[in-house]
Amino acid sequence: MKISKKAIALNVGIALVGSAVFAQNLNDAKKAIDAEQYEKAKSMLKTLTSSKPSDGDSFYNLGLVYLKTGYIDSARNVFNAGLKGDPKNASIYAGLGEADLLSNNPTSAKTNFDQAISLSPKDYKTYLAVGKAYLAQDKPSDVESKPDFDSAIANLTKADDLDAKDKDADVFVAIGDAYSLQSKNSEALGPYFRVQDIDPTNRRAKVQTGRMYKQSRAFPEGEKELLDVIAADPNYGPAYRELGELYLQWSNFGTDKEKAAKAIENYKKYLDLTDKSLESQIRYAQFLFYAKDYQTLEQVASQMNVDANDPNSVVVARMKGWAAYENKNYPQSLTYMNELFSKIKDKSKLLPNDYLYLGKAELQAGQDSIALVNIVEATKADSTNAEAIGDVAASYMKAKKYGKAADTYETAIKYNPMGKGSLYNYYYIGVNRFYQAYFDKKENKPLDIAGLVRADSALSTLQRLSPGLSLAAFYRARINSTMDDKTNPKGLSIPHYEKYVTIIKPEEIEANKANLTEAYDTLGEWYAKKDKQKAIDYFTKSIALDPVSKYAPAKLKELTGATGAKAKGK
Repeated sequence: MKISKKAIALNVGIALVGSAVFAQNLNDAKKAIDAEQYEKAKSMLKTLTSSKPSDGDSFYNLGLVYLKTGYIDSARNVFNAGLKGDPKNASIYAGLGEADLLSNNPTSAKTNFDQAISLSPKDYKTYLAVGKAYLAQDKPSDVESKPDFDSAIANLTKADDLDAKDKDADVFVAIGDAYSLQSKNSEALGPYFRVQDIDPTNRRAKVQTGRMYKQSRAFPEGEKELLDVIAADPNYGPAYRELGELYLQWSNFGTDKEKAAKAIENYKKYLDLTDKSLESQIRYAQFLFYAKDYQTLEQVASQMNVDANDPNSVVVARMKGWAAYENKNYPQSLTYMNELFSKIKDKSKLLPNDYLYLGKAELQAGQDSIALVNIVEATKADSTNAEAIGDVAASYMKAKKYGKAADTYETAIKYNPMGKGSLYNYYYIGVNRFYQAYFDKKENKPLDIAGLVRADSALSTLQRLSPGLSLAAFYRARINSTMDDKTNPKGLSIPHYEKYVTIIKPEEIEANKANLTEAYDTLGEWYAKKDKQKAIDYFTKSIALDPVSKYAPAKLKELTGATGAKAKGK
């Protein structure tokens, strides 16, 4: 998470107010920190610092709580107050150095780390605190904020050397973390396993082990590790978080409904056992999105209280917009998505789904043109979004803007020629180009011959991909008929009509009577001057399908000199 420089107003005495509800024991407070129960730990440590102002370790741990929850300036106030009662406490200087690193001030951090080491050069805890400070840096995309792993490992190795009898399991937890954060899981496993020898009650090393199994997609092994932790301590929240993450990944991000439900269940348990930080609530919202629980997602996202200037406000707006659209709250979705785009000045920070949901919400609002622009942007980054381009095309087709519809279906093909829904795109290019030509012809407008050629090519591709699709042949026939020379016809449509009538199965005849009649009549007319018997056969089939038609009987009479009924009887 990105830690912001927030501050809490504190009295001069820093922690003169505290609750006596929790046991006044530093180890208990540290356990609460490890379990991510920061409010509980803070209350306990405030009581300890109030009752023992000379105990620098309590101030150090209280400062760490503020750092972990994003209050850097408040942490500094706590550390400085601790130095008043315990001026030679090396860990506090390490804490000040950690605050400097989180504020991107490595020069000041080194000064504080050097001061810590000069105060206690033989104490392993000093090097442990410095090493953990290097690991605690935030990890956004900014390169300069990347943890200094070399310095971390150097200090942690020194701590291990000084703790000659391996009494403190935290040293090995930190070493394991240093390798785990670099995705060097093989190197991390040894230290984590060593923790179990020193302190079998340590939960975090085992949770980290389960987490690494998850990263290696060894889901059953990771599940066992995490369930063992929960069996030993049902109130240890981080185990539920990692179990939720494991089930989410195991479900292939929501496609396995049973495991997706387990993911949500366990992450919800984690929230209930911890302080429900904004970051953890946002992650829970992401779980709900993957599991397609949009109703709960919209409710959860709408209840998040986040300052407009907080970087997390962007993520919350995103979740609201996505969920509102999926719940068919289209106007609200458009409002949220516009809010999101107004917040993000660096467009490289936008996700493909941001453009997709904005475009889809605009489409629902009747803003077809701008919707297409945004959906195309989404498709450039992720070709699977091309299906939504087809939705824009369908909107144009419904409005009888056939030329625009065909252009848009062509755009969908351009970005995803063989993806989901592509067969429909090829088909509707043909259909829309034909209807555009039909109405242009009625209104004496010039035909878009180039567009008709592209439509014929699209339908040809469709026939290759789906040979049994009769309508591909039918519309190729219509398009080629439209392109044919009317004064000196070349019969461009004939092979396609002939293909069409051979594809139709007996059980499909009734549903295709109108199209079959058109095909038989056209074929009969073409062959009337070239193959009289073929023409008679086609007109006879046309009459069988449509006995009340006047065209086929008249043509048949011209060919045979008999009525349609007599010809049919023969």
